[in-house]
Amino acid sequence: MGGAQEPPGPATPLLIACALGIERLALRTGRKGCLPGPGPVSIIRSGMGPRAAEDAVRDALGLSGAGGTAVIASGFCAGLEPGMHPGDLVVAEETRDAAGTTPCTGTGLLVDALVRALPGRTVHTGPLAGTGHVVRGPERAGLRATGAIAVDMESAATLRTAVRTGPRPVAAVRVVVDAPEHELVRIGTVRGGISAFRVLRAVLPAFHEWHRSLLLPRR
Repeated sequence: MGGAQEPPGPATPLLIACALGIERLALRTGRKGCLPGPGPVSIIRSGMGPRAAEDAVRDALGLSGAGGTAVIASGFCAGLEPGMHPGDLVVAEETRDAAGTTPCTGTGLLVDALVRALPGRTVHTGPLAGTGHVVRGPERAGLRATGAIAVDMESAATLRTAVRTGPRPVAAVRVVVDAPEHELVRIGTVRGGISAFRVLRAVLPAFHEWHRSLLLPRR
């Protein structure tokens, strides 16, 4: 799969895919007061795991590939790098899992948009790993050794399925909910989860800006 994607046409839809109900709630409630994007926006809950993500994205895009619909995988993730904190943002340069690698579109545009939407929040960029299960301890260290900066169970499958149905812009933006020094099993989990939820509620304007930027004429 090449990194080059054909630019979407006017009023191209945006599909945002997340796994959990709480992630969808954050993204949907974040619409309040948000300037509309350049096309219709759908937020779908795929369910957990790569197979569920594949099925949900394939169904959402349909047999026709939904005419170049832009796709963003979003929600929570586990950070892999020391120094990450709950509420930090991860913008994938590519997603990767055992089935392959999918380059992301407009990573720099997304980073700039997120910095404007969430001033003061740390934004990390790099490869986002995909697995079929929750990873801990030594397995996290192994993924970090590959160069990945974060891991989740759905992003890689979401983007891979999206580009297989037709050329389109794809991206993955995740909010760190647990990190090497802040694992979910430790005290502070609830506080970290609330922080991540609040950040996820605030990302939609940046998604619209990314989507709008992709529609601008190329020079």
